[in-house]
Amino acid sequence: MKVIYGICLALVIIGAINWLLIGLFSFDLVASIFGSMSMLSRIIYVLVGISGIISLGIYTVLKD
Repeated sequence: MKVIYGICLALVIIGAINWLLIGLFSFDLVASIFGSMSMLSRIIYVLVGISGIISLGIYTVLKD
């Protein structure tokens, strides 16, 4: 389970950095690397979103 949480954390960090770049510079790093709404970029967005949901579980464990 520790490996899954590590992967999720890495994906959440990637998503956060991507949103930072979008907010500051209107630059979507994922879209620029993999293409705007290509199948691969959509998969990455979905994985980042799922990782965020899993991270909610990590938050509740750390909160206690």
